[in-house]
Amino acid sequence: MYKKILLAIFILSISINSEKISFTSSNPFTFRDVILDLDKQDKQEVYGILKFPEENYFDKKYPLVIGVAGSIGWLDHHEEALQLYRDLGIATFELHSFDSRGVESTVGEQTKVTTAMMILDSYKALDKLSEHPNIDSKRAALTGWSLGGGTALLSGWTPLINAINPKERFVAHLAYYPPCVVEPENLSFTDAPVHILIGEIDDWTPASACLSLVESAKKIKDNIEITIFEDAHHSFDSKIKLTKMDNGYSLTDCMFKLNDDGTLLLDFMNFPMTSPYLQKIALAFCAKRGTTIEGNKSAKQEAHKISALFMKKHLLDIK
Repeated sequence: MYKKILLAIFILSISINSEKISFTSSNPFTFRDVILDLDKQDKQEVYGILKFPEENYFDKKYPLVIGVAGSIGWLDHHEEALQLYRDLGIATFELHSFDSRGVESTVGEQTKVTTAMMILDSYKALDKLSEHPNIDSKRAALTGWSLGGGTALLSGWTPLINAINPKERFVAHLAYYPPCVVEPENLSFTDAPVHILIGEIDDWTPASACLSLVESAKKIKDNIEITIFEDAHHSFDSKIKLTKMDNGYSLTDCMFKLNDDGTLLLDFMNFPMTSPYLQKIALAFCAKRGTTIEGNKSAKQEAHKISALFMKKHLLDIK
């Protein structure tokens, strides 16, 4: 009996500053489904884990960072980054778009959980968390890695925001190595600051595409920045040794157009990617199998420094 009591106390002690929060989202495959047909999408219950900087959080309101994992799901370096924000006094929410849909990984297929689903999940999560008595939803940022980085980046695209019509908006977007191979015809983005962190030799999501997107977006609005880390691969902020991902899609030779209605087209053929089958055909024309990931200690340290300053500036230093 004594051991059971100690176990119960231990479990309570590690969870006392965290909560599992569920909300209703949907399963749009594409941005087009969000913009033109959102009300007809199948409903989906999604959850996440809300964590606070301290145990005695009940009489305070905290700014918030919502985190979105990549195609492999939540890993140690994602958790480490969220702990960095909690150390600053910011609450965090680990969005579980994959687990909620019974999916472990989307490496090599990218159809079971899509960026459209994860963007919708992010806004639905923020609206849900705006009801929490200890969250200041007017000071909320979105961050993510790889596929989640694409979520953090493209969640700022105005046609999507207008279609979702959330009660709340993110005041900052921080994207770790996002796929920037999507070029919107309409470069209307949020007024909130956006920062991209990416490795120079990333062969999964090329830095050159992100640099091109930033240069184009800056001609319209000067609220987006990019940091490219020298000699850094995909997942540079991890401790992973150089690893070949045989099934991963390298998007180095891919570029896609994004119409105002959310239709994604293979650039050189105007081939629509409106279903899982059509997406696989389009990727067969430009994507190659086989990517690499590797941690880079110096790039990680610098990225964490930039991330901490970014969140501090936009979530904490608000007058």
